[in-house]
Amino acid sequence: MTTQTKPIELHYWPTPNGWKISIMLEELGVPYDLKLVNIGRGEQFAPSFLKIAPNNRMPAIVDPEGPDGEPISVFESGAILQYLGRKFGKFYPQDERTRVQVEEWLFWQVGGLGPMAGQAHHFRQYAPEKIEYGINRYTNEVNRLYGVMNRRLEGLEYLAGRYSIADMASYGWVISHANQGQDLNDFPNLKRWFEAIGARPAVQRGVEVGKAERINLANDEEAQKILFGQRAR
Repeated sequence: MTTQTKPIELHYWPTPNGWKISIMLEELGVPYDLKLVNIGRGEQFAPSFLKIAPNNRMPAIVDPEGPDGEPISVFESGAILQYLGRKFGKFYPQDERTRVQVEEWLFWQVGGLGPMAGQAHHFRQYAPEKIEYGINRYTNEVNRLYGVMNRRLEGLEYLAGRYSIADMASYGWVISHANQGQDLNDFPNLKRWFEAIGARPAVQRGVEVGKAERINLANDEEAQKILFGQRAR
């Protein structure tokens, strides 16, 4: 089992993507230093952050004890989960058949659940004009994706059979199900999974990281301009 003597730097803000990594680090029990990146104040555009996260999105990590003992930075939450899973040998199985299942559901979240849930949340909560087509388009797609999870979890405790980075990746996006226009009572298998994940002490700690710093975007027009009006720089 790999041990970590120097803390991993976690560049983070309390969002579903950020929670993936705070949960993983709490589950692993490895030391980490929290580096808050206030995305509502534009700190994601700081040159120092862009060096490790060129897409100006958090989270990102810097591991001072990377491959061959040299520091390494990793951006994109899915890539970070895979890196940490490989390094510490937990929540990311080595058996190829099982690993494929984990990767299928990890990329399903990265490419589907996260973007669609985010758009549903945006059009339902923050769009200055409530455009019915946009609301219906993304609310319905999230509903479809919840149905995919619900069917997958019939007879399974976790998405890939055993608790893994795929569950950590998806959990945070289900927390705001009401803001996405979803009722978990319509998805009993998903609801059971959601409650089981949420009962894990490490998950509870991970979701609490930086909680006091969260911004209420509904009442912060300046933050909305920064987050929702980005163009190439």
